[in-house]
Amino acid sequence: MPLQHAVLALLTEGDSHGYELKGRFEEAIGPQWGGLNIGHLYQILDRLVRDGFVTRSQVAQPDRPDKTLYRLTPAGQSEVRDWATGAWVRTGGFRDELFLKLFGASALGAEALDAFVAAQRQTYLSELAGLTRLRRTHTGDPLISLLLDAAIGHTKVDLELVEGAARRLTPTARAEAGADAGEDAAEVNRRRPA
Repeated sequence: MPLQHAVLALLTEGDSHGYELKGRFEEAIGPQWGGLNIGHLYQILDRLVRDGFVTRSQVAQPDRPDKTLYRLTPAGQSEVRDWATGAWVRTGGFRDELFLKLFGASALGAEALDAFVAAQRQTYLSELAGLTRLRRTHTGDPLISLLLDAAIGHTKVDLELVEGAARRLTPTARAEAGADAGEDAAEVNRRRPA
């Protein structure tokens, strides 16, 4: 995930220290991303300094340890501009555990597939209810509203996919379960004494 670019984007607003960046990230991206681990953030900042996109300086504080302040360099400004204005291209395929679970459930037969689809459907319906409530409370920030709208849209599409998967995979699951049952019966018959 391009967290380093999000950090660069935050630094376009001005110099900042680590905990301030963490707070601004969590406020700007909203409730769907989740918290940003401060240790991971400092690893990202170290890499950005190493790559010449950010500089770091120490600011003395009278009653606390010195604060490290991070500043965007011209190279960092160029990097974030190139990233933010370029098209996003999926590079990793669709590696989603949902498809692995559909594979596993259909391999176990129609009953397992039906159980998984019912459980997943209920989960998506609960997520949609929660996201819709959250969307009603976050109307003031357009970026958070957009992120929540995207989460609602993705969840609706996933729900449609799961419901469609049940229709499309059930015949295959029944056939595979029947084939497995036939193999088991044949194996039992081979082991029986004559």
